[in-house]
Amino acid sequence: MLSTAITLPAEGQQQTTKAAGDKVIAIDVLLLPDQTMISKAGAINARLRADYKEGYSLDATHSPHVTMVQRYIRVKDFDAVTAAITKLLATEKPTELQLKGTRLLYQMWNGVALHALLVERTPELTRLQQKVVDTVAPFSVSGGTAAAFIDTPADADIVPYVETFVPKDSGPNYMPHVTVGVATEAFGKKITAEPFTAFTFHPAGVAIYQLGNFGVAAKKLWESGAAKGGNAK
Repeated sequence: MLSTAITLPAEGQQQTTKAAGDKVIAIDVLLLPDQTMISKAGAINARLRADYKEGYSLDATHSPHVTMVQRYIRVKDFDAVTAAITKLLATEKPTELQLKGTRLLYQMWNGVALHALLVERTPELTRLQQKVVDTVAPFSVSGGTAAAFIDTPADADIVPYVETFVPKDSGPNYMPHVTVGVATEAFGKKITAEPFTAFTFHPAGVAIYQLGNFGVAAKKLWESGAAKGGNAK
């Protein structure tokens, strides 16, 4: 876990520690999907990569997920964020939710067709999302740049997207989904026009990731449960 309670006698070292703590990172508090969703997402991702070889695979740096909230926070507040989320999860039970993947869609993003499996927005999921938004709100900051992300170009669309996630993509505007990869627009039109069979799945847990380009969950920083997380740096 992150720790900023370090006493360094040298003035220069103290200034370095303060600067590290004040660093802003882009985080995603998210639901980790079960194997049913992971398998569905993986199959679609393989088709997208066959069309667009410059795309990405679903792996540890592109983890399938359902976003709850994306925000900028300071590294020094990371422990407080995880503590607040842990407290919330003492009363909320996300893994008991039954969710439904309803259709495949795409939108143009940074010049390519970004595909996602849309998840039904149930009253229970909407309520949980709002609680997570409210929990992270006291620690949210503005002014994040590409440096807050993992391997993200300075002009990437995701940089302003995180800045305005609340309220543009939260509350009544919340559209739960699992991003599954990128392809050409022509292939996007083809694959999204195919018949789609809805399916149910469950969240397997809650985690916090540092974001990468396209809003991918690029680096796991923390996961609910015993000693599953990493460090925010």
